[in-house]
Amino acid sequence: MSGTKQSSRIEETGVQGGGRGRWLALSVLVLAVLLVAVDATVLGLATPSLSEDLGPSGTQLLWIGDIYSFVIAGLLVSMGSLGDRIGRKKLLLVGATAFGALSVLNACATSPEMMIVARALLGVAGATLMPSTLALIRNIFHDPKERSLAIGIWGATASAGAAVGPIVGGALLQHFYWGSVFLINLPVMIVLVVVGIKLLPESKNPVAGPWDLVSVGLSLVGVIGVVYAVKEVATHGLTWEVAATAVLGAAALYAFVRRQFTLPSPLLDMRLFRHRGFSGAVLADLLTVFGLSGLVFFLSQFLQLVQGRDPLEAGLSELPAALGAVVTGLVAGRYARTYSVRVVVTGGLAAIGLALGALTVLHKETGYPLLGAALLVVGLGAGFSFTVTADVILSSVPKEQAGSASAVSETAYELGAALGIALLGSIVTGVYQGFTAPESVAGPVADAAHESLGGAVEVAKGLDPAIAGPMVEAAQVAFVDGLRFASGVGAAVLLATAVAAWFLLKGQELQEGVQQ
Repeated sequence: MSGTKQSSRIEETGVQGGGRGRWLALSVLVLAVLLVAVDATVLGLATPSLSEDLGPSGTQLLWIGDIYSFVIAGLLVSMGSLGDRIGRKKLLLVGATAFGALSVLNACATSPEMMIVARALLGVAGATLMPSTLALIRNIFHDPKERSLAIGIWGATASAGAAVGPIVGGALLQHFYWGSVFLINLPVMIVLVVVGIKLLPESKNPVAGPWDLVSVGLSLVGVIGVVYAVKEVATHGLTWEVAATAVLGAAALYAFVRRQFTLPSPLLDMRLFRHRGFSGAVLADLLTVFGLSGLVFFLSQFLQLVQGRDPLEAGLSELPAALGAVVTGLVAGRYARTYSVRVVVTGGLAAIGLALGALTVLHKETGYPLLGAALLVVGLGAGFSFTVTADVILSSVPKEQAGSASAVSETAYELGAALGIALLGSIVTGVYQGFTAPESVAGPVADAAHESLGGAVEVAKGLDPAIAGPMVEAAQVAFVDGLRFASGVGAAVLLATAVAAWFLLKGQELQEGVQQ
């Protein structure tokens, strides 16, 4: 009994602290968001250099890009629930320390296989960070308007990380090897841990019950199995092995859901999805990221390998998306209260869809004004949509379940990213691999050129310029064709999601006043 009272007392101390204490605590939480956001964006920028050094196949390159999201998506619900039980501060600080150490392992990878394993382990650590940050915001900020602003700052920092990552990463790649882009995580992690120990309040659900390891396993097997099957079907077609993996994953997810209804303390309370606003916000998050992620993953390659920009210039070129998201993320809560949740979310989703649609006219010589304008609109739309849906998800549940609700939100985000890279990325790769190399290029050289655009550029360095030029030109055209096709699919997904959100979020409102 005394332990329960102590847990409750600690939670209330953190929430009831002075105004300065709340906002200082928030500054530590956004460092964790910055950590994850920077890591996600610098990888795309480093892909050409990484491809040249490690020589991954096209499939391995996709795995390097999406295994991080696969593992995070499979573990977020489990880690959010674990934070509810052992303490969100404790989980956040342990996870941040592990994230920093594993970033070093990623930087030291010497083969594609080692890189894939290192990224997977980084995903395990990353899964501890995001649910903890949102859950702590839910428990620190009782006033809904203050919480909306805090969530806006949280989202804006994630967007700022998306901007800082490519710029800092580009500057590093100008002077150092590709592994340096992972080492930038270390100073952020050190500040987070040292300052977080002193400033962050501890919070947890004092009556959460035991952590069910069977549910943890079912969640991980289910998500990874299904996403892997989708990826393989998109890339290589349906085989018996892939079908078996899909069945195994679906069966594990079904068993996970059934088990949650029977447990007195479930890992994830499935009754949350009976709330139409909660379900609509989760769906909007998942499909928004699905439409965006595949495009973003390949955009850095387009800027560097097709348009010939250096890494720093490519990073600066992507800045409008982050700036747009920062601006709208900070005012999204106020607009949602003025014009309604569904107007803001639907408008944001539609804006992203239209911007992606504009990229279907992309070609090798496309000037930056069109690309920059499209990226700015994407950022503005994402800032509105993500911030408001995160607020809806958190405000739909009691604060004791904040970790689980946050994990659902982040799972939708990471699962959408994994599916987007798997499906839209596979579209780009599939179209690209159909390009015709010169007749004089055959055997292993031709195979390497068809694996990825980075592979084509690399093998061209050892060919006669009269042959290399036409081959690279054909490869670039094919890559852009695939990028246009993927942008069109992403646009269709986003516009359809906007229509669905309009109906699912009908009548949904953000809370007003102070909620104790």
